[in-house]
Amino acid sequence: MENHFIPSIRGQLKKHIVHVPEIIREMATGIKINEKLIKSLVFTTDIAIIRNMNGDAVIAVYPFTPQPVITHAIMFAGDVPVFCGVGGGTTQGPRVVNLAKDAEYQGAIGVVVNSPTKNEIIEEMSRVIDIPIVLTVVSKNTDIKSRLDAGATILNVSGAAQTAEIVRGIRDRFPQVPIIATGGPTEETIRATIEAGANAITYTPPTNGELFAELMKKYREVENS
Repeated sequence: MENHFIPSIRGQLKKHIVHVPEIIREMATGIKINEKLIKSLVFTTDIAIIRNMNGDAVIAVYPFTPQPVITHAIMFAGDVPVFCGVGGGTTQGPRVVNLAKDAEYQGAIGVVVNSPTKNEIIEEMSRVIDIPIVLTVVSKNTDIKSRLDAGATILNVSGAAQTAEIVRGIRDRFPQVPIIATGGPTEETIRATIEAGANAITYTPPTNGELFAELMKKYREVENS
């Protein structure tokens, strides 16, 4: 007799956490990296959120020059695998390769490079690190084959409203390539992205300020009742 019931145990203080949309767990195939199955990635560098969410991994990319001290802090505080941004846009050249090596030494499960990263840099990274190189794709015009040939391991599609369309185009040409993609704001957009061929979904959680505002609203309602 098969038993598909999954017991769930949670401490009282862990009830208030950030939940990724359940549809991701239900629909996505996931990507297995060194025997770890990853279906959902939470897009944040906020350590408080990283310690209080139920995603399978963290994708730590931010709009500044990557700094090892930030990478170290996130991986030290986190209790899930971390994909670390190492540049490729504003930050170029050997610095990207050095950041990638440092991220691997600190325990990152993968490194993320921005869409402008040159193929030569990807090739050099693939020679010196033994963790996946996640290439961000923002346009359907990206030469995917040359990126994969250079050494990109996983594609991270972030095309705003065109994400599902870009994913579908990649999946039609490259049936086996691992694809992470932004899921968008609703279950419908997440479903469309997975149906287009994404293996894993990046979820952007509410900010600390938004979560606090919701909590304070509840406190006021209790005080004023």
